[in-house]
Amino acid sequence: MTFRLHNFFRSSTSTRLRAALNLKGVAYDYVPYVLRKGETRTPEFLAMNPAGLVPVLERDDGQVLVQSLAIIEWLDETQPGPRLLPEEADARARARSLSYMIACEIHPLNNLRVLTRLAEQFGADEAAQKAWFTEWVETTFDPLEIMLAQDSRTGRFCHGDTPGLADCCLYAQVWNNRRFEIDTSRWPTIARIFDAADALPAFRDAAPAHQPDAV
Repeated sequence: MTFRLHNFFRSSTSTRLRAALNLKGVAYDYVPYVLRKGETRTPEFLAMNPAGLVPVLERDDGQVLVQSLAIIEWLDETQPGPRLLPEEADARARARSLSYMIACEIHPLNNLRVLTRLAEQFGADEAAQKAWFTEWVETTFDPLEIMLAQDSRTGRFCHGDTPGLADCCLYAQVWNNRRFEIDTSRWPTIARIFDAADALPAFRDAAPAHQPDAV
């Protein structure tokens, strides 16, 4: 089976999926889009994903998969390679909880659609958008840091000593934070896990700065 990844280099959802694909050793053709130019709102893209969102993973049988977390879990269930979620139920629940804190509590409030609406409807300038973005990162990263630092199940990575779903989400979010000059050093455990991930080619190759359409 071959894959085409429809994505945007700076999108954190795309980054987390690129990292997961790399960790699983799944090759893909890279198909870039520019969100601010409306390239995911064309009839062709909307026929593939009516939500007009990236990432989309297209299979060679014509099937498309959407929503990064769902795609990552599908990869874990169907593709060989290192597991991205633990085998044991309690451990799997913890890994999902850490992942969802980032993917469901930060990203929906800070994605491009929200920032654009803040600017267009409420006149939020760059400083106001930065303040908004920072508020929702801090609101989740503060408890996330405690949960990671105080739990013996945290290892080199979010859960144990091998990277998985939660690390893909954390890594992508920290890259997103850098755009708004958010200093990760105030969360030492998060910073340490990011550095451990960043030392691995699977993550480094997924980083926004290392994509062919990075500008």
